[in-house]
Amino acid sequence: MSKLHTLPPFDSEGHLRVVVESPRGSGWKLKYEPELGLFITTRALPTGLTYPSDWGFVPGTEAEDGDPLDALVLSDIPAYPGVVIPSRALGLLKITQKEEKGQRQRNDRLIAVPLGYQRFEGMNEVADLPKVLREEIQQFFLNTTFHTGKDPKVLGWGTSKQAIAAVKKAARSGR
Repeated sequence: MSKLHTLPPFDSEGHLRVVVESPRGSGWKLKYEPELGLFITTRALPTGLTYPSDWGFVPGTEAEDGDPLDALVLSDIPAYPGVVIPSRALGLLKITQKEEKGQRQRNDRLIAVPLGYQRFEGMNEVADLPKVLREEIQQFFLNTTFHTGKDPKVLGWGTSKQAIAAVKKAARSGR
């Protein structure tokens, strides 16, 4: 597991990769620590909150906040920390939040679906998801930072093309 962060963001067939950190249903925010090759708990989510789907990162990327690009893989079946899910990007939730020095910084969340997951066939954009699901995802990300001082602000939704462009921009080989 010690090399998960070095995987390319796309496999040899061009499919997006997402490494699961916190599986669906987890009340812990887990984070992959490359130096240790392990997953550690960083904090508990606020009371009553659990991840609605598998949460993780796109390997081989570095987002504006210095961490790999965040990703939520929509599914009603939980995976496990360290599982790599070949995925298809639907779009991204554009968010800014306060960083440690108090300045606002982008911290977008890529929204994807697993390849071969028939429940999402025919859905190619986040706009294809039910409006209530988009609202719930948005509210989840606002609620997860309760008590952290990050003061997140939603800027809106991006398309699948914008999500792929964000992955390519964040790809370490391009830096």
